Amino acid sequence: MSYDVVILGLGYVGLPLARQAIRAGMSVLGFDINEPVVRSLADGRSHVDDLSDADVADMLAAGFLPTSEESLIGQARTAVICVPTPLAEGDGPDLRAVLGATSAIGRNLRPGMLVVLESTTYPGTTDEEVRPRLEQLSGLTAGIDFHLAFSPERIDPGNQVYGAHNTPKVVGGYTPACTDTAEKFYGRFVETVVRTRSTREAETAKLLENTYRHVNIALVNEMARFCHELDIDLWDVIHAASTKPFGFQAFYPGPGVGGHCIPIDPNYLSHNVRSKLGYPFRFVELAQEINTTMPAYVARRAQNLLNADGQAVRGATVLLLGITYKANIADQRESPAAPLARHLAALGATVAYHDPHVTTWDLDGVPVSRTDDLEGAAASADLVILVQNHRSYDPDHLARIAKRFFDTRGVTTVREAHRL
Repeated sequence: MSYDVVILGLGYVGLPLARQAIRAGMSVLGFDINEPVVRSLADGRSHVDDLSDADVADMLAAGFLPTSEESLIGQARTAVICVPTPLAEGDGPDLRAVLGATSAIGRNLRPGMLVVLESTTYPGTTDEEVRPRLEQLSGLTAGIDFHLAFSPERIDPGNQVYGAHNTPKVVGGYTPACTDTAEKFYGRFVETVVRTRSTREAETAKLLENTYRHVNIALVNEMARFCHELDIDLWDVIHAASTKPFGFQAFYPGPGVGGHCIPIDPNYLSHNVRSKLGYPFRFVELAQEINTTMPAYVARRAQNLLNADGQAVRGATVLLLGITYKANIADQRESPAAPLARHLAALGATVAYHDPHVTTWDLDGVPVSRTDDLEGAAASADLVILVQNHRSYDPDHLARIAKRFFDTRGVTTVREAHRL
């Protein structure tokens, strides 16, 4: 049996990629070292927001094979690495999963195969870390015996408009021939493929995308602080500025940034600049400073709202609405709700939460009280904080029935709500 592609890492990037390749008629092998994930997928159960159990069942019916058997990797013509790259000590990427997947491929690499790294990392990883390991373990030479490329993942969980098929795919190969091969591979199931000069440009493009968002979110987060002090409605300001048909793109403040991309990826570039060139990437470091302090700022604002009514935060019940990093999904990675809850607890508040997508939540091993009675909890809490605006919420209604309502997303229109 041979496969068109083996995808290593069956998470929020790898699984949607596998589905799209299968939809294009390709034979797909899914490899993951997490045995429970492999078994769950083999039983037709999805563990990511963008795929339902029915989607996984359709994939299995079309021949998708989830496995943890490393030797099967050699049966694929293309291997795509979609494993996590969390932050390591010192704000660089933790490459252990990438290097583990690379080693698994290297031990099974055959002449003519294409290897693509999609995991976000610092510029130079494909050439300096992945290529030597593949060559050493296989005895083959990149650009001669096998093809090597980098193509940054652009999965946006919960996005109903852009997915793996219609989001342009950036590819950069170790050689021009490697780029040609990667372009041909992705062209089978992605509408638009964009070539770069080499792997380094493709790696840096991903970091630029997320750094751009990181810096602009930090800009409006800092503006939110002084606009509040100056009694200026920043949400109205952003709405007015957005009417300009050129030269402006709206970004919005919030209780902090979450997910893998924004709070983590720009640090890879900053770490790379500092370690290789000896000086800081000041925009990124300043943006990180501003964005990471937003949960503490929101906690202080919450304390002030209670104090204004003569109530101490110590002993007060604070209800957090929406604890995921993004609306309408269950993903909690790097969610600002976690540090916000820690700050509130440190001030003495009793923290509870409601989230239709999250049934259990614990902080540092301690379970946080969850309520199923949204309206009852909102009416009885001393303060309700809208952290994430899931579509099932009616913020204006909740603000009217709450004793105090703090909207960190700027979605309320009623006078009872206090906005960030």
